Amino acid sequence: MSVVQPLLDLQEIDGRIRELQKEIRDIPQRKAQELERLNGAREALARAQAEHKNAQLRVNEADLEVKARRDKIQAIKQNQVMLKTNKEFQIFNLEIAKIEGEIDSYEARQLAAMDDVIPVKARLAEADAKLKEEQSVVDGYLAELDARLASVREALAAAEAERAEAAKKVEARFMFHYDRLRTKRWPVVVSLQPDCVCNGCHLQQTPSVGQMVRRNQGLVTCADCSRILYAM
Repeated sequence: MSVVQPLLDLQEIDGRIRELQKEIRDIPQRKAQELERLNGAREALARAQAEHKNAQLRVNEADLEVKARRDKIQAIKQNQVMLKTNKEFQIFNLEIAKIEGEIDSYEARQLAAMDDVIPVKARLAEADAKLKEEQSVVDGYLAELDARLASVREALAAAEAERAEAAKKVEARFMFHYDRLRTKRWPVVVSLQPDCVCNGCHLQQTPSVGQMVRRNQGLVTCADCSRILYAM
């Protein structure tokens, strides 16, 4: 058995731990990206709501103008019964006709505004439905990510326990070098190619290094990257 085999076994576990830790770090970012998707749908709905509000406001404003002028006509007609001359009566009629013309103008604006409300209302309904659809999709995916996060954490705890057992099989002097290097370079334990090239940094090793690795009698490291070498 290779003297570095316990380190290779440990490295395999550490590789899994690194991947699990990376996934744990990535999941919150993926959740944030999903939530960001909703911002576009929310902004579209907000624009549609503002457009609908403005269109309805134009209808209401025209309606108020029409009502105000009808009230004014009513007041004029009430005053007409108190008139004493035909000339005064005609003047009031001219004023009423003028106001009625204004009413026609505002009613035309009101009809045009009401026509604008119809497509705006449709766009509002579409934006609202789109947001609800996006929300449903995102909620489902977030639930999947939460479940995956729980599963990964469970797998990580199991892998860390497995690592603790595997570490007991590694000689202390080997473990010191391995632990010191694994925070800087990965993988730590790499094969030495038949032509004595380090599979980590690809530096050509001396023939004596190649012989020591093949003898499998102790820890041999690369002269450049300090990775632990083993014979293929």
